[in-house]
Amino acid sequence: MDKLFNPKVSIIILNYNAGELLLNCLESVFRTAYDNIEVIVVDNASKDQSHKKCKEKFDKIKLIENKQNLGYCEGNNVGIREASGEFIVILNPDTTVDHNWIIELISAYRKHGEGLYQPKIISLYEENILQSTGNMIHLFGFGFARDKGIPDIHQQKEIERIGYASGTCLFTSQQVIKKIGLFDSFLFLYHDDLDLGWRAAQLGIRSYYVPLATIYHAESYSLKWSSKKFFWLERNRRYCLLTHYSRNTYKKMLPYLRQTELMVWIFYISKGFLGAKIRAELDIIKNKQYIVEKYQELEAKKIIPDTELIKSFPDEIFIPKNVSDGFGSRIFNSLLVILSQKAKNKILSK
Repeated sequence: MDKLFNPKVSIIILNYNAGELLLNCLESVFRTAYDNIEVIVVDNASKDQSHKKCKEKFDKIKLIENKQNLGYCEGNNVGIREASGEFIVILNPDTTVDHNWIIELISAYRKHGEGLYQPKIISLYEENILQSTGNMIHLFGFGFARDKGIPDIHQQKEIERIGYASGTCLFTSQQVIKKIGLFDSFLFLYHDDLDLGWRAAQLGIRSYYVPLATIYHAESYSLKWSSKKFFWLERNRRYCLLTHYSRNTYKKMLPYLRQTELMVWIFYISKGFLGAKIRAELDIIKNKQYIVEKYQELEAKKIIPDTELIKSFPDEIFIPKNVSDGFGSRIFNSLLVILSQKAKNKILSK
């Protein structure tokens, strides 16, 4: 078949002690109804030998063994640099994929053009329970998955624009990656996909949800909801706020951001993760010079202004039940909506 209609797709799977999950992932990938694929497994110095077992079983994979754990961002960057396909997929090792997933993602790209695309993500262990129908960016830097934890009743049938494509399974082209740049290695892991989607949006490159493409995800097989995970989430949220908004935007939203930060401190204390929050703040201070340089780099590239982008940012966020109880989430969201709306009005006022 002509390359125009059957383009090569490089599937990059970053592994870190994923065990049998990695084997299951690869088995599903090689059952895909699309044959022009290149599978690159990048191993971040796993101790469980899962990468070696997979190479023995699936000799056709390209195995790259990092000498140390480079994290999600740089680990995937290693794979992207080695990819030879016209299209690239970043795929978590704790996933399995539907038969037609690549065909649907390519079809969506053909229809909507340059962008970042994600499939429907369903829980691997809970039957027909959604994990994401597209991820969204909140004004104050929170990233969240739409419809997480609710039954899949095929709510969306059409491809639609979202805030950013989930790093669990992210589909795009080499051409788009060259324009946006690689994952930001400073982030290490978490909010890496939010950062990439935000940077893309600043260049006029949109993110899309493709409901007819489906994958199944175990979710957080390594850190789960731990102090370490909360550290990365909070540290990287603060980093994105300081690097993605113009100084004028940040100044206007600061009074409302400070009130939000107070709520975040209370949340971390209530969950017993005060130490994680303190470490996150100290790390931001420690890397102040790097953050300034990254801010200047992104501002120089920015095409779409903050005032345009924030119009599509939701005022409310979704908090999973295993992170906060329903009552606490409602109070937090009620206050967040008020602060977000006030901040947007301030930013958008002349």
